Amino acid sequence: MRDTLPLLLGALPFALIYGAIAASSGLSMAAAIAMSAFVFAGSSQFIAVGLVAAQTPVAIIVLTTLIVNLRHMLYSATLLPYLKELPQRWRIPLAFWLTDETFAVTVHRFQRNDASPYQHWYQLGSSIAMYLNWQLWCFLGLLLGNRIPDAQGWGLDVAMPVTFIGMIIPFVRTLPVVVCVLTAGAASLLTLTLPYKLGIVVSAGAGIASGLLAQRLAATRDETCRQ
Repeated sequence: MRDTLPLLLGALPFALIYGAIAASSGLSMAAAIAMSAFVFAGSSQFIAVGLVAAQTPVAIIVLTTLIVNLRHMLYSATLLPYLKELPQRWRIPLAFWLTDETFAVTVHRFQRNDASPYQHWYQLGSSIAMYLNWQLWCFLGLLLGNRIPDAQGWGLDVAMPVTFIGMIIPFVRTLPVVVCVLTAGAASLLTLTLPYKLGIVVSAGAGIASGLLAQRLAATRDETCRQ
């Protein structure tokens, strides 16, 4: 929880704006609260509320939010080696509570490779901190929604990309990772106009492919130098 505190601040304005927008989107307060409680995915909630306000068909809303959340498959695959021995009663709630912020602090902790058999409690602590923080500020946003004119125009949502940048920087330590980040960033700009947020999937794939290619080229170069 302590290690997650800086990231809680980044989620605060994002959650507040979600609540404010949800209050004016046509969703009832109960539906907006239920979305936060049972979906618990900031980007998807933000997108879904906008689509609901635009009276978009349910199938399109589901497809779009599914694509946005596909990145969690990458997070889960990364964490699996550290959690695969846990029973399902642990893995299911940890999967539900997994967020970008919790992944960032948790994978950093897991990569220490110490002998602690209770590292999953660390992830649980981060998850609970993020969950309670998100619910609190979403609820306040709902209560204050009508009193916050043009919530999106305030520019508070800039806190989220800044938070993501802050999460990424500690992992940029090698050339393949640098290539991966730069490629994914460039691809995200080039695919910004793709429908249903498909640019997220394309950018992630491009970043992974370029990073792996850079890693293999570096390994080949090192092998050649040793010969």
